[in-house]
Amino acid sequence: MSQNTRTFSDKLFLVIKGLAMGAANKVPGVSGGVVAFVAGFYEEFIYSLQKINGKALKLFINFRFKSFWRYINGRFLALLILGMLISYFSVSKILDYLIIHFELYVWAAFFGMIVGSIYYIIKDFNDWSRRNISLILIGIIIGVAISLLEPAKENDNLLFVFFCGIIGVSGMTLPGLSGSFILILFGNYVLLLVDAVNALYDTITDLIQWDLSFMHNAQRIQLLKVLVVFSLGSITGLVTLSHLLGYVLKHYKNATFAAIIGFITGSLGVVWPWKHKIYKLDDFGKTLIDAQGDPVLDNYDRYLPDLTIAPTYIAFFFVLIGIAIVLWLEWYGNRTLKK
Repeated sequence: MSQNTRTFSDKLFLVIKGLAMGAANKVPGVSGGVVAFVAGFYEEFIYSLQKINGKALKLFINFRFKSFWRYINGRFLALLILGMLISYFSVSKILDYLIIHFELYVWAAFFGMIVGSIYYIIKDFNDWSRRNISLILIGIIIGVAISLLEPAKENDNLLFVFFCGIIGVSGMTLPGLSGSFILILFGNYVLLLVDAVNALYDTITDLIQWDLSFMHNAQRIQLLKVLVVFSLGSITGLVTLSHLLGYVLKHYKNATFAAIIGFITGSLGVVWPWKHKIYKLDDFGKTLIDAQGDPVLDNYDRYLPDLTIAPTYIAFFFVLIGIAIVLWLEWYGNRTLKK
């Protein structure tokens, strides 16, 4: 759908989709790209990002801003990015609260959404060649293997942070590959998605109050540098990965979808609702605490659900809710295409 024919409700829903992508990408094991895929705007998202190229730069530096905006599908990208930004300071905070207080049910809903996503992709996939079946199996193996890797230690080296930005944004462009979970494996999830974001929030609050004392806070300044470099890495990753994915979608669409099916299926192990958290320990065997006073997550110990207790069946209900959300998104996407 072109940006000129979007109704107000479509524009509002795009912002909501951006909210959903931003929130999903922050949750370890969940991919914002899955939201884009199921909601029916994944290819438009990739191809719009792909338009950020030399021609777009030429239009911009020649002050042809209207042509530049139309060329990159600017309204579409702007509304999505607006939703993602709002998510970082609103929906993601609510999500953090829900995970703390209703963790089992939140994971159950996400598990259902991923199951629904797999159904959504498979039902229209009809190229079951040996190559594509092999790609699905490879995707599943990679997804499972990622969930079993042991996380590294935190590293605030700016070059490494830039690399984390490139990889961390992968969840936005590659459904099934959770950027936030990759950051856990790199040891930088808390640094980049908690400490650095909180530092920005605190800085904005200080600036509103005309309090510049943070400029003498070395730790705050370092976290702000980390956030800037991480953001630059994320932008670089979005543009470069979109060009790669745009090429493979154009030339190897079915093979790409097969790999995505594998990745998403393999990610089910990461979002398995029934699990215990394992926290990082320091050299003395005590739980490692981050700058906010919270224990640092290491990985998960998964177990089978206990069928003799009520919370298990409530979790099953939330799995169904997750599936229903995906089916509703599919219905809405089809309805929009028919307009």
